[in-house]
Amino acid sequence: MTNRKALLVIDMQKGSFTPKTPRFDADGVVRRINELAAIFRELNFPVIYIQHDGTGTGEFEKNSTEWENLDELIVESNDILIDKYANDVFYKSDLQSKLSELRVDELFISGCATDFCVESSIQSALTKDYNITVVSDGHTTGERPHLEAKKVIEHYNWVWQNMISTKGNIEVKNFVRIKNDITIKIRSTIA
Repeated sequence: MTNRKALLVIDMQKGSFTPKTPRFDADGVVRRINELAAIFRELNFPVIYIQHDGTGTGEFEKNSTEWENLDELIVESNDILIDKYANDVFYKSDLQSKLSELRVDELFISGCATDFCVESSIQSALTKDYNITVVSDGHTTGERPHLEAKKVIEHYNWVWQNMISTKGNIEVKNFVRIKNDITIKIRSTIA
């Protein structure tokens, strides 16, 4: 493969962001995802929105309001939409075949919920030998019975920074650092 990047945006759906399920720094996370998506589009890298499809479960039924992406999320017509059916975005979805078709080997991962679908998807991508950059301030979760959402996010960012990688690589970087790194690489390519 040719070191082609893709941005994965996991489960930023209306059903995950309700008054009953508030998410930590939701507005900030959405803003950073939108900015990062704009950068990826400008560089002709795919932006892939993953939506949980709970058809038959009574939750996140396809085409229901809770299944829809957040209104604040900027989704362009050339972005890719993929349904998922479990916490792991790769499980029985079209993601792996789409990434292969697009020759993607480097994933930038963002979304909701840190401790469920984001975590499961990072573990799965790692075993598939992708190079992974977790957007440390680009994923969110809610309060848990024993831990505040901010601490859950902090904990998982630490876990991912300390994982043993396979053939791929895993890094955890905040939005500003990712934006700066991409800008530096573009400038060095042009020069």
